[in-house]
Amino acid sequence: MSHTAHIPSHRKPRQSASKTALRAGVAGGVLSTIAVAGAAGPAQAEPVTQTIEMPTITAGLSTSVAASAQATQAVALDLETQAHEDAAAATAAKTAKKAKAEAVRKAEAKEKAEAAAKAKAEAAERASRTAERTTLSAPASSSSSSSSSSSSATGSAASVIAFAQAQIGDAYVSGGTGPNSWDCSGLVQAAFGSVGIDLPRVSQSQSTAGTQVSLDNLQPGDILYWGGAGSAYHVGIYVGGGQFVGAQNSSTGVVQKSLDYDPPSGAVRVL
Repeated sequence: MSHTAHIPSHRKPRQSASKTALRAGVAGGVLSTIAVAGAAGPAQAEPVTQTIEMPTITAGLSTSVAASAQATQAVALDLETQAHEDAAAATAAKTAKKAKAEAVRKAEAKEKAEAAAKAKAEAAERASRTAERTTLSAPASSSSSSSSSSSSATGSAASVIAFAQAQIGDAYVSGGTGPNSWDCSGLVQAAFGSVGIDLPRVSQSQSTAGTQVSLDNLQPGDILYWGGAGSAYHVGIYVGGGQFVGAQNSSTGVVQKSLDYDPPSGAVRVL
């Protein structure tokens, strides 16, 4: 071998400076951490002398139960209030329905009464138009016949006729009962009252106050009526000789006329 041949070295290769610095840094950091921990830690641990009481679930549960009970009670009160309100509303509705039915009944009754009054007024108007078409003075022959017939009446009939004829010329006023104004039934009632006979006030009742008689069999003092018996709308007094006295209407007042002037429907005999 040549003395100049290369002889391998047995020394370890030198570590790089960067690796050496890294290892030194890590070691220094660890040692520093241990030193700091040792300095900060207590030299000797103290024994535990108190027991910390942990909160229990019971208190929270009680609060939840109480809140639930209050909510339930509030709902129950709301339901009870609603029930009272519903009952009050039902009562009010029932009362309103009853009041409405009563109002309807009264309205129907009023309508019927107005219809009846209208029918009576129309009948009176027809009688008035008939009177206006007829001469107001009776024929002389009828007057003389009337005088003889009424003069032939005796007793109570004569007194009734005399009272009625004494009112001829008085005014006609609806509801009038004298002494200077009359309606038809008011005059008839007063005439019969003069002899002590008490008649009903209205024509409907006067038309059934005595015995029904035929118009062919009239006697002085009979009550004449126009309309149906029990539903008459006008009355007068037969004075004989085909004549009657009556409070006709506001145009004529109390007059004495022939039966032909306004033929009656029927007659009743009281005397």
